Amino acid sequence: MIEEINFDDRGLVPAVVQDARTRRVLMLAYMNAESLRRTFETRETWFWSRSRSELWHKGETSGNTQKLIDVIVDCDKDALNVLVEPTGPSCHTGADSCFHNAIQDASLMAETDLGDVLNELYSVVESRKREKPDGSYTTYLFEQGLDKILKKVGEELSETIIAAKNNDRNALVEESCDLLYHLIVLLVERGIGLEELRDELLSRGKKNRQ
Repeated sequence: MIEEINFDDRGLVPAVVQDARTRRVLMLAYMNAESLRRTFETRETWFWSRSRSELWHKGETSGNTQKLIDVIVDCDKDALNVLVEPTGPSCHTGADSCFHNAIQDASLMAETDLGDVLNELYSVVESRKREKPDGSYTTYLFEQGLDKILKKVGEELSETIIAAKNNDRNALVEESCDLLYHLIVLLVERGIGLEELRDELLSRGKKNRQ
């Protein structure tokens, strides 16, 4: 497989590293044949530093390693999508993702309704269950079955509780999003639509006003 990749004239290929659970882009790095080989062998990410001209193992000094889930090659075989499970922040600044400096006006994001976001997420998860694309973390969850999904919901709930207990606002927001994602996977697995949750909440609201 490595032999089929179209490395550039420096022997490098860009690698977009993505959280396999949330699909959030974590970082952009470069790999050569040796770093890719080590990534497969160790099941943790290795890259090539263009500034230092040497291999580097993500998390070797910080402990914030990235467990390899899958590597997907694009249609031209000159770019990689590396799916991982991170054990800590991916950015040297301490941020979870290197992509945290928004250019878009925050006011435009505020116009997007949360309900629309959740409906879109539900639709994507539903399509993953139906189409089961290779390399998708959501596909992986559905293939593993209900017990695996329930385990992940429990893990994300625990991490959300820990973030709240530690009074870590950013972590609480991020862990809550992870929990919502895995809860939606569970709902799709059990055939429960978001409209059923909406109706139940509306019903409770009416009862409380009586």
